[in-house]
This record gives sequence, structure tokens and C-alpha cells, in this order.
Amino acid sequence: MRAVVQRAAWARVSVDGEIVGSLDGPGLVVLLGVTIGDGEKEALAIASKLWTLRIMSDAEGRMNRSVADIGGRLLVISQFTLYGDTSKGRRPSFVAAAPGEVAEPLVDRVVEHLRALGALVATGRFGADMLVELANQGPVTVIIDTAR
Repeated sequence: MRAVVQRAAWARVSVDGEIVGSLDGPGLVVLLGVTIGDGEKEALAIASKLWTLRIMSDAEGRMNRSVADIGGRLLVISQFTLYGDTSKGRRPSFVAAAPGEVAEPLVDRVVEHLRALGALVATGRFGADMLVELANQGPVTVIIDTAR
């Protein structure tokens, strides 16, 4: 699994003008991609990493706290394009992205694991054409890849 994680002051995701998920305070926006061969092990690992990742500011403004520490929220949005391969030609290849019937339950498992840890989690809508808006705070953006 691969995640692009942005620290956000607020965020929202909408489909056809309807807000389907939002982050109304400090937290993380997680763009989450699933690749072929991912399973429960990767879902658990990435959920744990997201919950404890220390990129939230402490009282001195240092990235020293996690969303678990601050009671923050997460907005998890599936994004198969994170596995786009641009090494050849001008059009990305998405053959490494898991098909929807494999990816959707694993994205759901990540969300379930986060909620079991105590996280407040909002989501996008799997497979939909979504509009994502956010205020990246910092800006802070990191990449998590379970294959590394």
C-alpha cells in the first residue's frame, strides 16, 4: 500500500457537489493506493503508521505529535493513481494498481483498523470522481509505502 499523507487544518471531499467526507479540524488527509499482492498485513501496518505518525505540531511548533496524541481526525480517500508508472511514454500505466474488487475491501480494512485504534475517520467514495479540497498545514506532506 502507498499513502500520500498531508497534515491539514481542514479538508473535504465531495462527489457531484455533495460533501461525502470532511475533516473539520487538525488532522491528516490520506490518499491511499492499493497494489497487487496487498492484504490484511499491509492494511494493519499502514493504519498503525498513520495513527502514530508524528507529524503534528507540539506546543513549540515541532513535528512531535501524532493524530493519536492530539485526538485528531483522518480523511481517507482511495486513489489508484498512486500506482501509476510514468517510466515509459507520456501516459501512465496503472497495471500495478489492484483492481477495484481487491482494493475497495482493503481500503475499508484500513479505515476499520484506524477506527478500532480510536481514530475519527471520514472517507471519500470508492471509485467516484471526487473533488478534494484541503488546507495543507505547514505545508507537510509525506509518503508511506508498506513495500519499503
